[in-house]
Amino acid sequence: MNKPLLILVAGGSASGKSTVVKEILEKAGLDEVLIIKHDDYYLDQSDLPLEARYLTNYDHPSSLDNQLLYVHLQSLLEGHSIEKPTYDFVNHTRSSVIEHVEPKPIIIVEGILILENEKIRELSDMNLFVELDDDTRFIRRMLRDMKERGRSLESIISQYENTVKPMFHKHIKPTKRYADVIIPNDRKHDIAVDLIVTKIKQILGEVK
Repeated sequence: MNKPLLILVAGGSASGKSTVVKEILEKAGLDEVLIIKHDDYYLDQSDLPLEARYLTNYDHPSSLDNQLLYVHLQSLLEGHSIEKPTYDFVNHTRSSVIEHVEPKPIIIVEGILILENEKIRELSDMNLFVELDDDTRFIRRMLRDMKERGRSLESIISQYENTVKPMFHKHIKPTKRYADVIIPNDRKHDIAVDLIVTKIKQILGEVK
């Protein structure tokens, strides 16, 4: 297998990163794709009581084990498999479940802060940033966290006001400058998706 194509996809929480990635893959007709969630590389907090874990700022770069992700991406790009961690969002710590992951021709890493780390950016072939207005992202995040992560409305609002919103403007939004393409997800974005699909095919040698 040739060196895999690495694509980084950033954007605010609940901006629609996964939806946009799915649309790109469908339009490109790509099947052999490995998608990695940056969230799975949150630091292990099993040594802390649950009450203390609630206070962690999950929207700050220091909450993520980027060194491990960097090593794992290097291994995948060299054609080696990895043992990937997973994260337990209910208990706010790393899960005991480890996933065996094999490299694929296309590797996509999604995460709010994935463009913040310079070493990881240096490994990338294409950087994307999905943009959506703050109010819509908050509503989407609220519904998701209540349904999928068992969060209370009060805890969601508190976290959003204290860390999610300020950290977005301090650490996440500025990484747009590292993006090759900024995708507006609050209106029609077919042109952006089509351009990305064409570029992916060019890199893979499918389009001359």
